[in-house]
Amino acid sequence: MSKSTEYIEVYGAREHNLKNINVKIPRNELVVITGLSGSGKSSLAFDTIFAEGQRRYIETFSAYARQFLGGLERPDVDKIEGLSPVIAIEQKTTNKNPRSTVGTVTELYDYLRLLFARVSDAYSQTTGKKLVSYTEDQILDAIKENYKNEKIMLMAPVVRSRKGHYHELFVQMAKKGYGQARIDGELQDIEYDLKLDRYKTHDIDIVIDRWIIGESASEARMEKSLRTAMEMGEGLIGIQKLGSTEIEYFSKNLMDAETGHSLALPEPNTFSFNSPKGSCPSCKGLGTIKKINTDYFVENNKLSINQGALLPLEDIKSNKFVLTQIKNILEIFGLGLATPFKDIPEEALDYIYNGCNKEFNKDLKYAGISKKIKISFDGLIPFMEELIEERESYEAILLERHFTTEETCPECKGTRLQPSSLSFKIDGKNIAEINGLSLSDLKEWLADVKGKFSEKKSIIAHEILKEIETRLQFLLDVGLDYLSLSRSSKTLSGGESQRIRLATQIGSQLVNVLYILDEPSIGLHQRDNERLINSLKNLRDIGNSVLVVEHDKDMIMEADEVLDIGPRAGKFGGEILWQGKPKDLLKADTITADYITGKRKIAIPEVRREGNGKNIILKGATGNNLKNVTLDIPLGKLVVVTGISGSGKSSLINGTLYPILNKHFYRAVQEPLPYKKVEGLDNIDKIVDVDQTPIGRTPRSNPATYTGMFTDIRNLFSELPESKIRGYKPGRFSFNVKGGRCETCQGGGLKVIEMNFLPDVYVHCETCNGKRFNRETLEVRYKGKSISDVLDMTIDEAVDFFQPIPKIFARVKTLQDVGLGYITMGQQSTTLSGGEAQRIKLATELAKRQTGNTLYILDEPTTGLHFEDVKILMDAINKLVELGNSFIIIEHNMDVIKLADHIIDVGPEGGKYGGEIIAKGTPEEIIKSKKSLTGKYLKKEM
Repeated sequence: MSKSTEYIEVYGAREHNLKNINVKIPRNELVVITGLSGSGKSSLAFDTIFAEGQRRYIETFSAYARQFLGGLERPDVDKIEGLSPVIAIEQKTTNKNPRSTVGTVTELYDYLRLLFARVSDAYSQTTGKKLVSYTEDQILDAIKENYKNEKIMLMAPVVRSRKGHYHELFVQMAKKGYGQARIDGELQDIEYDLKLDRYKTHDIDIVIDRWIIGESASEARMEKSLRTAMEMGEGLIGIQKLGSTEIEYFSKNLMDAETGHSLALPEPNTFSFNSPKGSCPSCKGLGTIKKINTDYFVENNKLSINQGALLPLEDIKSNKFVLTQIKNILEIFGLGLATPFKDIPEEALDYIYNGCNKEFNKDLKYAGISKKIKISFDGLIPFMEELIEERESYEAILLERHFTTEETCPECKGTRLQPSSLSFKIDGKNIAEINGLSLSDLKEWLADVKGKFSEKKSIIAHEILKEIETRLQFLLDVGLDYLSLSRSSKTLSGGESQRIRLATQIGSQLVNVLYILDEPSIGLHQRDNERLINSLKNLRDIGNSVLVVEHDKDMIMEADEVLDIGPRAGKFGGEILWQGKPKDLLKADTITADYITGKRKIAIPEVRREGNGKNIILKGATGNNLKNVTLDIPLGKLVVVTGISGSGKSSLINGTLYPILNKHFYRAVQEPLPYKKVEGLDNIDKIVDVDQTPIGRTPRSNPATYTGMFTDIRNLFSELPESKIRGYKPGRFSFNVKGGRCETCQGGGLKVIEMNFLPDVYVHCETCNGKRFNRETLEVRYKGKSISDVLDMTIDEAVDFFQPIPKIFARVKTLQDVGLGYITMGQQSTTLSGGEAQRIKLATELAKRQTGNTLYILDEPTTGLHFEDVKILMDAINKLVELGNSFIIIEHNMDVIKLADHIIDVGPEGGKYGGEIIAKGTPEEIIKSKKSLTGKYLKKEM
């Protein structure tokens, strides 16, 4: 019986720019959706299929539960059939929480904590000896064994070397009927008026019971007394022979037999840095602390304090107390607030920063008498620390932003855990050391440690280890072997965090689910790409449908089915051009097919640029996994940094070079990773970092406002004769301030109607019909178009429309040049993809006046770009290089790499096996390198 193919059938999809399309997507297969950027791939996959799947799932909840979930809008589609539950794995979902690590996201750390709680051994922090614990039965047996026929007292230690008079304690005990206590080694009767010396440290043990071992009356009540003593002593009891002064302790917890020092039995949250039971008290489990750095206090030491030399005082203007104290301190040295900062002696600065509590005599010259100055000031630094700690006011936040640097916490050395949690070890390693291993090393350690457990422990550990190992294997399969569990989530790239989520999903082994992935190959080297494709096939083989939005050639060729959407982008896209098996794609007549068959291609330049002969040289970079690297960047060229994922490209460029330059040019606060020295900073005059963060987080931000041309457009409108007659200023044409905007929707163009139990509905504002402005404003027209019509134009239309106005034309043109002709001028920034946002930033830079001496740093600019768009982008970049600027691009895309003038290949592997520069030179030279993996793949392209 042949297996009939089932389909997900979509009818009449009109979301965003989709042109009322019908499509059948086969289930339980790996389907790739490709097409130009902005052609409507995501609109189909995420905004239609995923949104509908999500909505149907939420509709199964009770009406009560739904009101808390917020409404999900119904996508604009007639019907979708054959939809299974949907899980979307997007790129945007990196967690910026400093507490989130790779271990917590993958839940591997939770299993590791469980393992440590159940099978670790505790060692004393002072002596390093193994700690032991007893059960109540073991304690009873030991007492009967050790004290045969002896008279003994059972004690409960209630106070351990603490100060106090403990009057209430004795009253309480006397009421309960206890008659004796051992106080500082002496047996005493408990009286109602017993008080101890309040300022000395005391040890108090209450005598619970007296036993004669071997006598039946004692034996009968031993268990009950022991339990009472255990409760009072919180798991610790003492035994003392009558007439001797020695006391022997037994503990239900872990204890050091010599010192009586005990640790509580470990629970999983003993090892959690997010719970007060386990986290380091000094940094609250973050591993870093904010430390005030005095280097940022003074920028210009020629000024006096009155002129604002001491910058923190500018942030805390409202506080006059500090200023008075500083004035007094300076007075002692015969100076004042008007003294230039450079003339203030070290000693005075020490008093100002770190405080001073003294009385000084100062002779008043002219009066012939001396004046006493009494100073009690904690110091500026402690004062600031206190403010930052409380975080009550906006001032505190400013201080924190301007004057603190993050440093590794000195107490826990960045392990995030308290010392007692680190005294539990397995095979001589504590949990923080295991957490710091790279995943490939962790796998070896787990295999290694299996044989080291005792029989009882290996039974307990077996299940936990099995869980850890399977989950770990999935992470290794998607090419993440270089990460460690302790790596903070906020330092992960979009591709990495997406692959971690992918591994977690494969680990959950669900079947009959539709997975939608958004370009999972981002940030993956060609070699790891093969692993990723295998992981996706694995998801498909266990019975899931996998839908991938992707531009990667390998992924397209390995799919079971390909959908090509186009023909162009934006409103010229949104149709399905072609659907079928990848091998038939060669016969198709689409732009994608042309690039795969080689009909169209990105041409390799005839000659590589020589550059301008100047360099920036960074010596001795050792951050993260870099092994004392010396980086030599030739300027005036297109430099591409390549290498396996995790080899240290980002550490080198984004972690070390960019912060150094940023500090040098803009006094930025971010500390670079450690390096020895840097040369040639004078060879460039500014630095621009173009990354993929969204350009605006509110619907009010759009390409026109971001690039700054909206200001010019408003000025243009306010110069029109009609505006002059009416007295309209540029502000009249802004939808963010009162005056010209429609007040019903406050210039948003949409109104939210909140409905209980049903999703919120967004409707066009009935007053302005979504035009954002009021009637009077819209009556002003330029070439027949109102300000609202201008916002609705696509960039392509705007290029023709604004031709006569050079200032606006230049900006619109650059947006068109980077391939964004299809977006509208007023499109909300929240609806732009990562690649689009990056290109808007790039266009904004391109439109600025060129000094021809700028260094641009781009991190994987081809994200979300189709072959055709890569070509457009590279043309834009080449224009900038022609003007004499320099580029550093971190990239895995072969089309970009082959256009480079100079390649720097970092490797050879990821993680601790990376961190060296293994090859550099033109693409032609890289191909010949034996060590370079990139060279191997580049050869096929050339």
